[in-house]
Parts: sequence; C-alpha cells; structure tokens
Amino acid sequence: QVQLVESGGGLVQSGGSLRLSCAASEFSLDHYAVGWFRQVPGKEREGIACISTSDGGAVYADSVKGRFTISSVNAKNMVYLQMNSLKPEDTALYSCAAAPEGLLDLKYYLENFNLYDFWGQGTQVTVSS
Repeated sequence: QVQLVESGGGLVQSGGSLRLSCAASEFSLDHYAVGWFRQVPGKEREGIACISTSDGGAVYADSVKGRFTISSVNAKNMVYLQMNSLKPEDTALYSCAAAPEGLLDLKYYLENFNLYDFWGQGTQVTVSS
C-alpha cells in the first residue's frame, strides 16, 4: 500500500528539539518534492518546509526559518524535519506529503497543497511553556 508515515512527535519543553521522520512505502521518493505541513484545530494548514529529493534544495516558511531543517536520505526513502528552539506556537499536528517534481519553484509547493499526491496521517507535536 502506497503511504507516508510520520513519526517522532511528542511533548517537549520550550527551547527543546525534536526530529520528525517521514517514511515512504511502496513508492520511491526520488524526484519528488516532499513537504512538511502543520495544522492546529480551527486554523488553516501551514506549509513550513519543502525539499527536492532530486537536488536537495529546500525552502522554509518564515515562521520556522533558522530553527527547522529539512533533509532527505534517498537510500532510506526518508525525509526528516529537525526542529530546534521550539516554541509553544509550534504546537500542531505535523504531516508530510509528496508531490512529483515539476518545473515549479519549490516555494510554490509550500502553499499549493493540491500539488501533492500522497499525505501522511500526521504526528502531534506539543511544546510546553
């Protein structure tokens, strides 16, 4: 079954770190743009980071730039999100998604959710103050 599965969420104190993982099964992430998104109940989904598995290029939302790092290990079919200096406002359900890479600049993948073919179920991140 083609799917993406996130892991690594949890409860952490403000200023702490977490690393989220996104594992793909039954398809290869090669030549995909893989994004991380987060959503809080009652608020819109926010695209926070996206990586090209072809060349490793990445883009970030301003809200996480300098604190979060997205990376991919193609041999493991995995994408990671290292989150440092976490703040209470980072509390959300974090999901990953994969979109076939095209000619669009990566930044468009942060906001255009309809580009994505596959979505994971999400992992909860809670940051206490």
